[in-house]
Amino acid sequence: MQDWLNMTAADLGRGIATGEIDPVALCDTYLKAIDEHPLRDRIYARVTTDRARSEASAAAARAKARRRLSPLDGVPISWKDLFDSAGIGTEAGTKLLAGRIPDHDAIVLQNATAAGLVCLGKVHMSELAFSGLGYNPSTATPPCVNDADAVPGGSSSGSAASVAFGLAAASIGSDTGGSVRIPAAWNDLVGLKTTHGRLSLEGVVPLALKFDTIGPLCRSVEDAALLTAALEGSKAPDLRGASLKGRRFAILETVMMEGLRDAPKKAFVSAVARLEAAGAVIDTIEVPAAQQALDISGPLITSEAYGLWMEVIEAAPEKMYAEILRRFRLGRDYSGPDYVSAWAKLDAARHAYDQATAGYDAILAPSSAVLPPNLERLNADADYYASENLMALRNTRIGNLLGLCGLTLPTGTPSCGLMMLAAPDLDYALLRLGAAAEAALK
Repeated sequence: MQDWLNMTAADLGRGIATGEIDPVALCDTYLKAIDEHPLRDRIYARVTTDRARSEASAAAARAKARRRLSPLDGVPISWKDLFDSAGIGTEAGTKLLAGRIPDHDAIVLQNATAAGLVCLGKVHMSELAFSGLGYNPSTATPPCVNDADAVPGGSSSGSAASVAFGLAAASIGSDTGGSVRIPAAWNDLVGLKTTHGRLSLEGVVPLALKFDTIGPLCRSVEDAALLTAALEGSKAPDLRGASLKGRRFAILETVMMEGLRDAPKKAFVSAVARLEAAGAVIDTIEVPAAQQALDISGPLITSEAYGLWMEVIEAAPEKMYAEILRRFRLGRDYSGPDYVSAWAKLDAARHAYDQATAGYDAILAPSSAVLPPNLERLNADADYYASENLMALRNTRIGNLLGLCGLTLPTGTPSCGLMMLAAPDLDYALLRLGAAAEAALK
């Protein structure tokens, strides 16, 4: 049964379908692993034992009757602590929301439950999802699977840790500037940022509604496809026969490739060589719109985030981690005209980017320019925190600003992911590319 803790969600689902895996025993195996893990309290904010066992029992009955609801019926997963869960605390990693208990499940949790997925509990995250590092002195900082002294990436930090440490078969996170892809990359997982608006944000604690997206952190591209379908209430794409032969990719010569640390740079070069060996055609191009999007981003996410949260924050600012408070308060420095002007410029940058990349299936880049930073140094050095956070999020944030869907894949080098960015609404096409790339990178 311990082997179950390292299997993909899809393989667990297949085991349930054949009768080789009992959903109740599977659930209990995960609950026992969580309970006995020495880092449990740094990963899980709340374990929903009763709900998990009830859902697993129902899944077992359906499996016995051959009436399974989906390929993942009976598979246990964790949820980032910003998805509302009826009768269960949902506090978004901040003391500002301590004791908050929703009456209803978020729509995506409702859809996942309707597909038979088992909710193991809620996992820790960066405070109000406003950091790519995963450091959270307000509640807890989850561990990084590759470096006990480093942060795991954020803001879906506990989501990544729960999967990487074998305490969930997969997890559901959110991504406003890289918050699925960074922790997935730093913990050697697959992470999908869906197109904005594809998955319902109803019942999700917001950061910036025009940029917030939802996506899975998991062990395979197949898992990502099945989980996205479950969250959406749709049918997963068929990944069989996916190939890189003749597929066209581009590397952006500037911005995404600047300032790379040695390990991410070497891992990216190696990954690109393997994709080319599998038949991919890869060009290097200049797309100034990517840098333009970064240059005008100041008023956008921060203004929206502060506008949504200013009354709650200013009623008790002392409850927040100082660096997160500072980031939110940057939003009050911009005017309404600043915000409108920035959006007009971003729309123009999006149009220019779409034109420049229209002939390519996806853009390739390192998921992060840096490796997971040292936790103690982040705590002691505010300038280091700010600079590492910006560099960690730089490449992923371009995808959010330009409205793209994005996927990060393990490269075989610890904490060094390969990111693929595709045009809006091509999520399933991106997953087929990802499945082919995943095979080439192994």
